[in-house]
Amino acid sequence: MLKHLSLLAAVFTIASLAACEKQAEVHHHSSLHFGTLIDITLYDVSATQANAAFKQLDEDFATMHSSWSPWVPGSMNRTNKLLKTGSPFSAGPGVLELIKRSTVIADKTGQLFNPAIGELINLWKIHNHDDPNIQPPEKELIEQLLKSAPKLSDIKINGVKIHTKNSGVSLNFGAFAKGYAIDLEINMLKNLGIKNAIINTGGDLKAIGSHGDRPWHIAIRHPRQDTWLAKIETQGDESVFTSGDYERYYQYNGKRYHHILDPRTGYPAQGVQSVTVLHTNSGLADAAATALFVAGPEKWLEIAQKLELKQVMLIDDKGVIHVTPAMKKRLKFNSQIQTTILTTGVLY
Repeated sequence: MLKHLSLLAAVFTIASLAACEKQAEVHHHSSLHFGTLIDITLYDVSATQANAAFKQLDEDFATMHSSWSPWVPGSMNRTNKLLKTGSPFSAGPGVLELIKRSTVIADKTGQLFNPAIGELINLWKIHNHDDPNIQPPEKELIEQLLKSAPKLSDIKINGVKIHTKNSGVSLNFGAFAKGYAIDLEINMLKNLGIKNAIINTGGDLKAIGSHGDRPWHIAIRHPRQDTWLAKIETQGDESVFTSGDYERYYQYNGKRYHHILDPRTGYPAQGVQSVTVLHTNSGLADAAATALFVAGPEKWLEIAQKLELKQVMLIDDKGVIHVTPAMKKRLKFNSQIQTTILTTGVLY
């Protein structure tokens, strides 16, 4: 299901160039990491360059997944176990960097983006959403976790050593790590001399350069229909990240329970179908899309301003599209779909 949905956000490419123009080489590669299909497109590179890049990308993504996933043996898994002891220990450099970068964003969002709620995420078992017997956790268990009010700032850092006195802290960077990984790998491609590329992780992506004499064309999927809602033409280096209630969810007693949890209530966030953020920083765009989704229709603009975001689109639970002026200028909506669009907020 996810693989099919991710194709709706894939890159739209032109099949051929003008006959008089020299054909540039385009290379594609797909692999499974971070629990999603990663599609990579490189333009105007040789087969040798492309193969070397694809090999490095696969190795790097595999390493990051094993190091950063809380569910497999690795650095993150070890970190969560040692945090429970309350004693200082040396954190892996990758995990330490995730903590530092994410803490800044978490504080700006008032903890609406909160990677310290790993225990709550585990309780909901959304990562096992295909389990036919899955059901929501007991209310008492949720309330018990909420009492500890875990946040990243509970973790004290002294050099490479970290510790926390809050036993409720458990790390899960699912709303940041994928974007941060894309930024790292785009920089790797640039160091290899590759100037035109897209890394697409299940519909969240970053593009650099162009596709010849035209921009990369990105499609944003409709949260309730099996088609695209709008398209964007990228300009230079840009990331497009969407958080939606359709990505990972399960139905129980006729109600949908999705994976984007509100740290304030302990339950899936309400009032929003999807949020799309356009930015040059993939890690920020990833985290911001989650925070704005949790903020909801009433508070998203306030959080966007705190994060200094200019280009945001939010679709509320009624299907109404709320979009910033700068974002609206970039979007080309699907004329076959009836939409209600509200341009809201003046950011910068």
